[in-house]
Amino acid sequence: MFQGVDLFQLSDWFTEEERMVRDSVRHYVQQSYLPIVSQYHRKGLFPKEVIPQLGEMGLLGVTIPEKYGGPELTYTIYGLAMQELERGDSGLRSFASVQGSLVMYPIFTYGSEAQKNEYLPKLASGELIGCYGLTEPDYGSNPGGMRTKAVKTDGGWLLNGSKMWITNGSIADVAVIWAKTDEGVSGFIVDTDSKGFTAKAIEGKYSLRASDTGEMSFDDVFVPEENRLPLAKGLKAPLSCLSEARYGIAWGAIGSAMACYDESLNYAQTRIQFDKPIGAFQLVQQKLVEMVNEITKGQMLNYRLGRMKDDGKARHYHISLAKRNNVDAALTIARQARSILAASGITNEYQTIRHMLNLESVYTYEGTHDIHTLIIGNHITGLNAVQ
Repeated sequence: MFQGVDLFQLSDWFTEEERMVRDSVRHYVQQSYLPIVSQYHRKGLFPKEVIPQLGEMGLLGVTIPEKYGGPELTYTIYGLAMQELERGDSGLRSFASVQGSLVMYPIFTYGSEAQKNEYLPKLASGELIGCYGLTEPDYGSNPGGMRTKAVKTDGGWLLNGSKMWITNGSIADVAVIWAKTDEGVSGFIVDTDSKGFTAKAIEGKYSLRASDTGEMSFDDVFVPEENRLPLAKGLKAPLSCLSEARYGIAWGAIGSAMACYDESLNYAQTRIQFDKPIGAFQLVQQKLVEMVNEITKGQMLNYRLGRMKDDGKARHYHISLAKRNNVDAALTIARQARSILAASGITNEYQTIRHMLNLESVYTYEGTHDIHTLIIGNHITGLNAVQ
């Protein structure tokens, strides 16, 4: 049973409730998710049977108020939950992150009371699956260049365009779509069974195979006026949602790193070469020390970021630094762990190679490593290097 990686005893800093939620999600991942993930990874499918389980545990929209179906817990608890989900697989954390941070958050923050009452409880339980449409085939790091447009028509809007690399894109019941209008960028809640709405899964992925990634297109899709997010004005609205998702990724990446470290440590203690465990060799110990060193730094960074988020003090550049640092460290740790596992590390008997492949995507999505570098650089210098 996985006991966690906690060299500096950060558990002492968490509340009893925070530890309880972390441990319950950890137990769920160990007992219910890890036994099935390899088969779904091989098939290239997301295990949809886990969705109601996530909803029952309150992991879909962790910070959403109880009146809308959420458990109304802290951002620190949300982070710990994402850490443990990604210890299972980045795809599992991605599902919960998209559902909560990219679908429920914009409806809660920018939606009408009627929209909140209609969608949030069903999304919180997992009755509805949501996705978030911002990235386009030609516009990823530059969302302001989006070509998807919504034109005013009688009783609502006509939506035309396409979105790409959308988590849950081909299995979603409802999509939060961002489009240009004559009034600027606006957000719309779009039912995926609407006429003119098409979606298909992206095939051939080597990364995030146990996650649904889709592309969507809109051909004169009619969206009623009541499905427009009334408080979403301009590009700042979708970018604020990305900050929510990036926060969860910062925690999740450390969960992935913990899984790789734990697996390689156990292997190093039991794999015998030259009449002793390979963990007795200096070079292997150096790799393990570097791994736990970076995990500990990432844990401390997340702890402080979580407390700042709960206090309303965290800004987008704080989140960018945590996402940038932790994903980069996790990817390095996964590669180090794979080298300790040697030939065994390329098989699905071990989970490290799956995490390593997943992290290649996590390194890129919700803002690439380089984009986060420029976000932080802009903050510390006051100079914009993007435009």
